[in-house]
Amino acid sequence: MVLCHVPRWSVRLWACPGWWRPTSTLRALVRPRGPGCPGGASGPLACRMFSKVSSCPPEVMLTQERYPVQRLPFSVVSEEDLAAFEHMVPGRVVTDPEELEVSNVDWLRTARGCSKVLLRPRTSEEVSRILRYCHERNLAVTPQGGNTGLVGGSVPVFDEIILSTALMNQVTSFNSVSGILTCQAGCVLEGLSRYVQEQDFVMPLDLGAKGSCHIGGNVATNAGGLRFLRYGSLRGTVLGLEVVLADGTVLDCLTSLRKDNTGYDLKQLFIGSEGTLGVITAVSILCPPRPKAVNVAFLGCPGFAEVLQTFSTCRGMLGEVLSAFEFMDAECMQLVQQHLHLASPVQESAFYLLVETSGSSTGHDAEKLGCFLEQVLGSGLVTDGTVATDESKAQVDARARLVMPEQRVPVPACSRMFQGWRAWSRGALWALRERITEALSRDGYVYKYDVSLPVERLYDLVPDLRARLGSQARHVVGYGHLGDGNLHLNVTVDAFSTALLDTLEPYVYAWTAGQRGSISAEHGLGFRKRDALGYSKPPHAVQLMQQLKALLDPKGILNPYKMLPTQA
Repeated sequence: MVLCHVPRWSVRLWACPGWWRPTSTLRALVRPRGPGCPGGASGPLACRMFSKVSSCPPEVMLTQERYPVQRLPFSVVSEEDLAAFEHMVPGRVVTDPEELEVSNVDWLRTARGCSKVLLRPRTSEEVSRILRYCHERNLAVTPQGGNTGLVGGSVPVFDEIILSTALMNQVTSFNSVSGILTCQAGCVLEGLSRYVQEQDFVMPLDLGAKGSCHIGGNVATNAGGLRFLRYGSLRGTVLGLEVVLADGTVLDCLTSLRKDNTGYDLKQLFIGSEGTLGVITAVSILCPPRPKAVNVAFLGCPGFAEVLQTFSTCRGMLGEVLSAFEFMDAECMQLVQQHLHLASPVQESAFYLLVETSGSSTGHDAEKLGCFLEQVLGSGLVTDGTVATDESKAQVDARARLVMPEQRVPVPACSRMFQGWRAWSRGALWALRERITEALSRDGYVYKYDVSLPVERLYDLVPDLRARLGSQARHVVGYGHLGDGNLHLNVTVDAFSTALLDTLEPYVYAWTAGQRGSISAEHGLGFRKRDALGYSKPPHAVQLMQQLKALLDPKGILNPYKMLPTQA
């Protein structure tokens, strides 16, 4: 089965209206252009020198200009290299500057490389041949999936070759008894979700970027996402991997066994390695059964202390059916209203919660959710809320008892509730949380931080940073996965400023380290956070990571300048 690839620009259009210009279908551009090149030059590299279209969007500053980074002594792609690549992947060597624009710039449009070539293999054997050649020639390679990362890890820093997994989109097998899915790394997460849902299963991972991100990239970054609370980390749900090493060796650990206690669990080396140790080409992953009943509640809380108490009550009362517990502050709601024109389903509050339950019994889950909501409403922890269920929707507030779909309540008892009532779907409620990143991108340049902290200190960094920055920032907002202790801290300004960056870093990292937190909860380190690794890992751990990198990639050609600190 082939899963249709959702183009990355479908997600990007809202982030940068008018920037991307559709081009023709990707085609091989390695044939000489001869007389068409000014001055009689021939070949794509020669032609590119005279191209009116830069290989990088001019409005995004080059990474090498924005940050202090020096190019390592890798070889430069030659005409002979392009001819060799054309022989390996015929018709799938891209050198057109317009087509390279999208792949040279990261999703946030804050990092930009100058790669002159993108390769689109279809099989692990083709990836193997490419990497073996690049290893012999000392050519640096940046593996790229959906390019939805937020730390600059999926785009070149200089002129690294981009190795795209976009055409590696085959589902190899699915076992409808065990729920084990095996597929190529380029399968888009949303396509996989639809595929397994047809088999009455769900993917254990869900992200806001699911329409563009690839499962291989998800695994390479150990992405967390919205179902982490229920199904845990990819380190637990990924059963096996196929990985191509820097020298072209194909490491086949693509097991579909849930239990295998023989030797070192090598796949764990590559989960979260961000393409620095090997290129993931195939994944075996355990999918849980599709829940029969899903309910979503969107609630308003007067303060963060109430948010924490609501979370404790939620875990105690919902227990086994709780699948998500997300929070966002008032400024997040203001931004999604201002930039995306989404309406709030509840009255204005200091904090907002999204609680999701997933289970096998509609009546059982509805009753548990109803008891929970009555408890938090009655105690004043929650002041307003809306509930969306499988069949219908109902709204609640602090003055009225929750009305579940199957309950019949006399009209006088709840008539006040339905004044101005409108139905809210689960998707509409989730959109308020999932589209915060989109709203932030429309507010200006965004400094993004993704930290893990003790739950009781999760929000303290936000008011601290507001006081520190004052009028230098347009907005300082906090939202994230409260159930996982994961804060997404975002600062928006009119334009990038080195002075403001110096105010933020290393302050944010030092503050996080002071709470024994992690400077990266789920986004990874990429290019931007690589030199901050020491705030979360001791020197001996960092040294061991560098030794592993040297062992598996002695020439350092795989995703250079990423994840590991700069070495003097």
